[in-house]
Amino acid sequence: MSFESLGLRAELLSGIDAQGYTTPTPIQTQAIPVILEGCDLLAGAQTGTGKTAAFALPIVQRLSEKIPSEKRRRPRALVLAPTRELAAQVSEQMQFYGRRLSLRSTMIYGGVNIQAQIERLHRGIDIVVATPGRLLDHAERKTINLSRIEVLVLDEADRMLDLGFIDDILKVAEYLPQDRQSLLFSATYSQSIKDLADELLHRPRRIEVARRNIAADAVTQAIYPVERGRKREMLSHLIRKGDWNQVLVFARTRYGADKLTDQLLFDGIKAAAIHSNKSQSIRTRTLAEFKRGELRVLVATDVAARGLDIERLPHVVNYDLPQVPEDYVHRIGRTGRAGEDGVALSLLSPEEQPLLHAIEKLLKYAIPRRTIAEFPQIAVRRGVKAKTRKASDARSRSKERAAKPAQTKARSVKPPAAAASTKSGSLRSKKTVEERPAQKLGRRGQRSKR
Repeated sequence: MSFESLGLRAELLSGIDAQGYTTPTPIQTQAIPVILEGCDLLAGAQTGTGKTAAFALPIVQRLSEKIPSEKRRRPRALVLAPTRELAAQVSEQMQFYGRRLSLRSTMIYGGVNIQAQIERLHRGIDIVVATPGRLLDHAERKTINLSRIEVLVLDEADRMLDLGFIDDILKVAEYLPQDRQSLLFSATYSQSIKDLADELLHRPRRIEVARRNIAADAVTQAIYPVERGRKREMLSHLIRKGDWNQVLVFARTRYGADKLTDQLLFDGIKAAAIHSNKSQSIRTRTLAEFKRGELRVLVATDVAARGLDIERLPHVVNYDLPQVPEDYVHRIGRTGRAGEDGVALSLLSPEEQPLLHAIEKLLKYAIPRRTIAEFPQIAVRRGVKAKTRKASDARSRSKERAAKPAQTKARSVKPPAAAASTKSGSLRSKKTVEERPAQKLGRRGQRSKR
């Protein structure tokens, strides 16, 4: 099937062609006709399969069919996203397609000056891409009017639930008209997602184009066992030996991301970190530098697990395994996107075995193990030998302690000659003591004697 057969306008087809896409993905093939019909939709698809274009293209086309004549336009489409990075990505796509049909789009999220957003909204907007918290700020300030929203999109809805946005989503829905089209897109398709769909969607069409909670087939996965203290050394080795020019590395904490970045810089590898402690301007600039190839390594926490759309990203590394198994799927979904192949490696320390077990239980298969002679085999054996030596030393000490009383007893039993010698020595000692003159008594002693 081609994009032409989906009923899209020529302006949109030229935009698709400019991006280098020739064939729609399965989610695009099924979702675009449903959205063009005006039906509600509940769509589940694994990450990296083109969900953004699946709703952006038909929404732009539907809104272009009737452009308001008023100068100050009110928003007619609203996309809710869980993170600032994802909101920026979706907004970029909306602007790319929208400007071809004279539609205006903007993004709203926290961490930046709200006044600039208010000014853009005041000038008139057709499409708003927002994170729930900042959107509610605007709604309560009455700097945005959501009464004319025709289409609501919940993108990465499962991630929004994980981040605790359920109450914010329901509050946002109170500002929207009842007569609207609602679309819910999710990388995973759980019962909680179905419950949310029952709350917000009206008789939705259901699409699920991939098996639940699995990684994309285009991603080659591998596990590298290694001691925790040698993870950084192994990562530098993999980057240098593999001549990796672009790799996204996931760390568990913000401190860990910053520390690893400093270590990679010390190793001569150009790297930078993004996480929630970084300002939005720094995060945007760092991500842009990484996309342009000015940075070799981007170290990120799970704030970037979703929403990062980096074309042809070849490598993803889990420096730390995630606490939530589903986050593993989203992390490695940053590579192997849009039909490209990708590699996702995980550095596994012994204490992370329970986390790996949970991930493989979710995937329903074991991730292949690989070893590097300089690292995991030596590290693991060394640890085993150290434990063996400690146990052996403990046993030896225990045997020595048990043998000491027997040795002492054996030393106390002496041959007759030695005994005689000892006896005569004892007599001599006794005689010597007896022959010693008596000690003089002091005055007090003499008075006592009298």
